Amino acid sequence: MVAEKESDFQPERIQELQILEQNLQNLSLQKQAFDFELSESEHALEELSGSKGEVFKIVGQVMIKSEKNTLKDELEKKVKLLSLRVKAFESQEKDINERADAIREELTKKKPSK
Repeated sequence: MVAEKESDFQPERIQELQILEQNLQNLSLQKQAFDFELSESEHALEELSGSKGEVFKIVGQVMIKSEKNTLKDELEKKVKLLSLRVKAFESQEKDINERADAIREELTKKKPSK
């Protein structure tokens, strides 16, 4: 009777593991997009630091003249925010990985032997 309960429990845990793995994949894609945006913003900051003339920013499909210091402040805030988001994604990834690993371990230990 105990074996029946364990075997009934296993499909639920497998489904939970599949959901976690799907969540991990979605999270990874989102993190990748933020990583890319962070990299672009950091590169823009580097370019801005080296510029001596007028600076412009793109808003939609329009390029607008901007004050260098204002643009620098905006980019620094954006980099800070994106860094926090990337760290949050990394933390979520770690949590999901730990939960998935625990379920994998549990499932391997409870594998029915024939």
